[in-house]
Amino acid sequence: MRYKQTGEIHDMRTAKVNRNTLETQISVNINLDGTGVSAFNTGLGFLDHMLDQIARHGMMDIEVNAKGDLHIDAHHTVEDIGITLGQAFAQAIGDKKGIVRYGYAYVPLDEALSRVVLDISGRPGLTFNCEFTRAAIGSFDVDLVHEFFQGFVNHANITLHIDNLKGHNAHHQAETIFKAFGRALRMALAHDERMAGIMPSTKGSL
Repeated sequence: MRYKQTGEIHDMRTAKVNRNTLETQISVNINLDGTGVSAFNTGLGFLDHMLDQIARHGMMDIEVNAKGDLHIDAHHTVEDIGITLGQAFAQAIGDKKGIVRYGYAYVPLDEALSRVVLDISGRPGLTFNCEFTRAAIGSFDVDLVHEFFQGFVNHANITLHIDNLKGHNAHHQAETIFKAFGRALRMALAHDERMAGIMPSTKGSL
């Protein structure tokens, strides 16, 4: 599929990825050029809420279905969703020619404020700085926020810096991170008219 944006015609950046292991069965559909439509069935309500922030603020369509060993805990499911979403992102983005490449966002939610800066670099790297004020949000272990982003980064091949700058409500801390991540992705994925058909790297590849 192709779409028109400010006079340019671009291929629609979409992918579908399935990941099946003894611990989880994950399927992801992604359209990087969507309108924020989402559908999630992960068995983890808080994670569904956070993924919805990525879709809405990143203006991408995301569908995730997951069955995991939640009778043990949520670790495998959250990590594998991050991995599978990262794989889908890497497939959907295409050759990367003409994209802005870099993105950043500051997002507040009441007392909380987070900053996300990223580079669609072709190299995985995560710097994650967030001291959550409690160990769980409902039944969701806050350590799994890091695990999600580590899985995503490793397979999307992006450089990602996440800093929660302030906040005392753990839900707000997490939500500002996911919203800022979506908005930073949206910026980095945008087409730069002045870079049309050009790889945004002096190396000639990403």
